Amino acid sequence: MFRRRFWVSLALSLPVVYFSEFVQGVFGYTAPTFPGSVWITPVLSIVVFAYGGVPFLSMARTELESREPGMMMLISLAITVAFVYSIASLFIEGTTPFFWELVTLIDVMLLGHWMEMRSVRQASGALDELAKLMPDTAERVTERGDTEEVPVSALSEGDVVLARPGASVPADGEVVEGESSVDESMITGESRPVDKDAGSEVIAGTVNQDGSLRVRVTKTGDETALAGIMRLVEDAQQSKSRTQLLADRAAGWLFYAALAVAGVTAVAWVLAVGFSVGVLERVVTVLVIACPHALGLAVPLVVAINTSTAARNGMLVRDRIAMEEARRLDTVVFDKTGTLTKGEQGVVGVETAGDWDETRAFEVAAGVEGDSEHMIARAIRNAAADRDVRRATVSDFENLRGLGVRATVDVRQSGAPSSQPEPESGSGDGETVHLGGPNLIDQLGVERPDDIASFADEAGSNARTVIYLIHDESEVVAAFALADVVREESRRAIEALHAMGIEVAMLTGDSEDVARAVSAELGIDQYFAEVLPEEKDTKIARLQSEGKRVAMVGDGVNDAPALARADVGIAIGSGTDVAIESGDIILVDNDPVDVVRLVKLSKASYRKMQENLVWATGYNVFALPLAAGVLAPVGILLSPAVGAVFMSLSTIIVAINARRLRGVDLSA
Repeated sequence: MFRRRFWVSLALSLPVVYFSEFVQGVFGYTAPTFPGSVWITPVLSIVVFAYGGVPFLSMARTELESREPGMMMLISLAITVAFVYSIASLFIEGTTPFFWELVTLIDVMLLGHWMEMRSVRQASGALDELAKLMPDTAERVTERGDTEEVPVSALSEGDVVLARPGASVPADGEVVEGESSVDESMITGESRPVDKDAGSEVIAGTVNQDGSLRVRVTKTGDETALAGIMRLVEDAQQSKSRTQLLADRAAGWLFYAALAVAGVTAVAWVLAVGFSVGVLERVVTVLVIACPHALGLAVPLVVAINTSTAARNGMLVRDRIAMEEARRLDTVVFDKTGTLTKGEQGVVGVETAGDWDETRAFEVAAGVEGDSEHMIARAIRNAAADRDVRRATVSDFENLRGLGVRATVDVRQSGAPSSQPEPESGSGDGETVHLGGPNLIDQLGVERPDDIASFADEAGSNARTVIYLIHDESEVVAAFALADVVREESRRAIEALHAMGIEVAMLTGDSEDVARAVSAELGIDQYFAEVLPEEKDTKIARLQSEGKRVAMVGDGVNDAPALARADVGIAIGSGTDVAIESGDIILVDNDPVDVVRLVKLSKASYRKMQENLVWATGYNVFALPLAAGVLAPVGILLSPAVGAVFMSLSTIIVAINARRLRGVDLSA
């Protein structure tokens, strides 16, 4: 609307400016005259006012009815005063009409609002990009096993759909057949494609890569993760932060200030020179140039760009006030399991004895645990795979209840790349090996070598599980230390937070030993161990009672009380459950480093708000006194036209400065 009205009004304004006596005098030309030419300026000005100015009057009516003057009332005041004064000047001798100033002022206002709407629309582009991810149709698998193309809206829970290579997944669901990788970057922020096979969950709008997948629909329409993200982004963009509310109040104050300055101007000039047309012109000038258009853009543009930037980086803002408060944090409290750690067992250390090395130990241990689904077995197999170690061939496997396992293994003297084919079962010389914990050591009556004993004692003091590899029932040849694996991202996050002067604390229900070990490994400032879920919020309250501004980072489920208690509640690792209600801010990807990005974005956004408010209010601070005539004794008087030019420059600066937020470095 504003774009169309701007171009039409600009076209009608050109003749007004061209036939203006003031402009003719400035540029030294004489406009042609013809019957009725004298009415070109007022008639076209009336049309511009009616077409381009009336929308502002309509929006101002809402502010007037609520008795909360703001931006629209200021703009309406300016253009109405200019219009009425100019019409009156047609009948009052000695007055100079403001027609050309009126139309240029309306043009500037329309241009500014067009820029605002365009910038906000571009800032809201994340919603458009998310919406484009959702396909219009889906291939539904029929009972006969073939497929039929149906609208996505026709899908229901339990349907099976086919996601071909390169196609978008039409609904949230579970893979029932096929293997592929899926690009989830627009949803979770994960830059690498995620492998999917039977049992894996997929998210609507993500893009299938190289294989076909058959997916059983679990959520459709507004229930999908993508729809949840869009709702969160839209709600956040429609809400207002404290800084934005301050800017709105400032516009209201400026409305009254403009009226007050106009009144003082009238009194002062009447006392100085007596009442004249010039005094009336000064008062009109003050009211005309008081429009704080840039002030109206100062905060909304930054907030809109902040919200969309956060969404593109996997941060969903549910509460703008919390986003604004993040810049003031001095303490961040992390839940341990699943947040700082992976929530799964992993090999964190290994010690060997005799002529055994790590490769040989992992080859044998991974072979023994090859078919077990126990979490310790998975940890050993994963560690072997990470080291590119091939599993040894195993036979005569036996589970020793409560002790461990025993097997006959074709023992290799060195590891081999996993890409090589495994030998035939039973080839080579078979030797008996045992794998188990301290109880197995006691049962077999085996002595631990000094190096392994020291390693095991140290691991035990750090609350780590120790598994021993015993060769030929008489020799402990290796020991593996297992623990909940700390994320590499956690180290980076904590180092970055410390560099920003923010303390880091940890909450966990684990034992004191485990909490102390993880805390020492990550360099955490303080920790709270053996904390029940219902007690977590009391720990947050305790930190707050010390005068600290606290953020709580957790999974948003059993951490809900603590998330609600904290100054800023951050739900991390929500996966497809983006509609979680416990956090003020949701980090879609399970990455603690996003907390650092959040704080950086909050600080950068607040800085941009401050800069924009300075630019916006600076215009009025200087323009109003000049319009009132404080420099009249030295021959300087500000006309409405010049004031409109300064105003437009202020608006452009504010818009450009807000857009620079897109380029802020959020890396940690």
